[in-house]
Amino acid sequence: MDNKSELLNEYDAIVVGTGISGGWAAKELCENGLKTLVLERGRMVKHIEDYPTANMDPWDFPNGNVATKEVKERKPKQHRTGYVTRPETEHFFVDDMKHPYNEDRRFDWIRGYHVGGRSLMWGRQSYRLSDIDFEANLKEGIAVDWPVRYKDIEPWYDKVEEFIGVSGENLGLKQLPDQKLLKPMNLNCVEEELKTKIAESFDDGRLLTIGRTAHITEGSKPGLGRSTCQYRNRCARGCPFGAYFSSNSSTLPVAEATGNMTLRPNSIVHEIIYDDTTKKATGVKVIDAETKEVFEFKAKVIFLCASAIASAAILLQSKSERFPNGLGNDSGELGHNIMDHHFHVGARAKAEGFEDKINKGRRANGLYIPRFRNLGGITDVKEFKRGYGYQGGATRSDISELVAELKYGPKLKEEILKPGEWNVNLLGFGETLPDHKNRMYLDYNKLDEWGLPTVTFDADFGENELAMRKDMREQAVKMLEAAGFKDVEGYDLAEKRAMGLGIHEMGTARMGHDPKTSVLNKYNQIHACTNVYVTDGAFMTSAACHNPSLGYMAFTARAANHAAEQLKKNNT
Repeated sequence: MDNKSELLNEYDAIVVGTGISGGWAAKELCENGLKTLVLERGRMVKHIEDYPTANMDPWDFPNGNVATKEVKERKPKQHRTGYVTRPETEHFFVDDMKHPYNEDRRFDWIRGYHVGGRSLMWGRQSYRLSDIDFEANLKEGIAVDWPVRYKDIEPWYDKVEEFIGVSGENLGLKQLPDQKLLKPMNLNCVEEELKTKIAESFDDGRLLTIGRTAHITEGSKPGLGRSTCQYRNRCARGCPFGAYFSSNSSTLPVAEATGNMTLRPNSIVHEIIYDDTTKKATGVKVIDAETKEVFEFKAKVIFLCASAIASAAILLQSKSERFPNGLGNDSGELGHNIMDHHFHVGARAKAEGFEDKINKGRRANGLYIPRFRNLGGITDVKEFKRGYGYQGGATRSDISELVAELKYGPKLKEEILKPGEWNVNLLGFGETLPDHKNRMYLDYNKLDEWGLPTVTFDADFGENELAMRKDMREQAVKMLEAAGFKDVEGYDLAEKRAMGLGIHEMGTARMGHDPKTSVLNKYNQIHACTNVYVTDGAFMTSAACHNPSLGYMAFTARAANHAAEQLKKNNT
């Protein structure tokens, strides 16, 4: 896939980024016969051979899989998550010193610069937006209306799910549309008890199910030898079995197999070239990350899939006489309306009476409680708009892992076979309303090592989100208490309330009907430059309350096929 010596200067299409969206753009464009150049700012990562920790056991890590002082010093902002700087995965996350950004208000920008992007490390929870989500802005008079509805995206959700493999349980809920699902993973005994008690104790339609996750649980899917999940739960290290969806194991190999893809890593795209005469983009400007050599590549159509923040930064740097404030920025909304899901709020408890039960395997998935607020009738509340869901689960610890004195000595063999107590956690994920004041902008006084302006964040959660969090905590407590669990404790971790920690940044180049209030049209095209498509999280007009990546894939597939059709009609 990586062959710089065969690079041409002109292509049918250029895709910027190789993550969730970029992989899908590459696949669809190449399968439609377009000669496609795929540009990735980071290094090459090859499926299987470049997953160095995939088969390492806990004792194989010199520091017990704990972040070292040196890594913390190089990655202070990445380390705020508490987990991405562990030795098992830290090589997949950026060095904050090498790739700096600025904060007017704290924002945790978690990035992976390499082929595959965050598709290698993502949480894999996969849910569809519903018309409740698509219609909310219009009904409530918030921000702008989505220019699409569920029926427009439904066939593309179908296409994506059938290709990547998503396991789970269909429930027939209006707020959580049914999907093309493989057989679900199993709930454990404590989760089954919680599921039963929730159904018995509440009359507002709330229920518990297994998470819908992009893991193959039966059969196989297209890509490099993709097979069923082995329940190792080492997903973020890269999966040698290709059991979960990633660009590296799935879309990029399929794109390469067409013979139409050229992949160039270490290629920092910083500007889209605009032609004032044709009113079209003609190509991109690229800096080689290693040599700092400058290139220009031309194409008939360009897909920005660099991530919500990076794509907005590229557009803001793409200035011309027609677009002095950035390509497509007639509305002034480019870089604004940042959204992320707020979480780190919920409740935990201990479950008794299950001492004779133990877990088998390491299920790479948790439970899910779909949104049950503001859906009409008794579900409506006055304190806040929109709603939230819960992820989490029940686990049983080994007591020897909790007591240092039991890690060694003659009683180790005996004690290690005694399972510990059952613990249950419900972690809320809430929707964030779009707000023009939540933004990112470029600082031309603080340049990176390639001479490019750095990103500055000025964004935070608002009053609606803070009001919602109170209910998220209270309802988690009520559900655990209804199940009869012990030592129920609600929590709201204020120190982990900053935007970015959800790693679901969205909204910087939103879709809309009107070019005066939005950046993109209903096909993800820039209103005033229709041969440029933006299909990563930047296009989101509202956030919903669940993981957004499945939506990025569906919208990308739809946009790529639209672009191919327009090229055939000579309309781009």
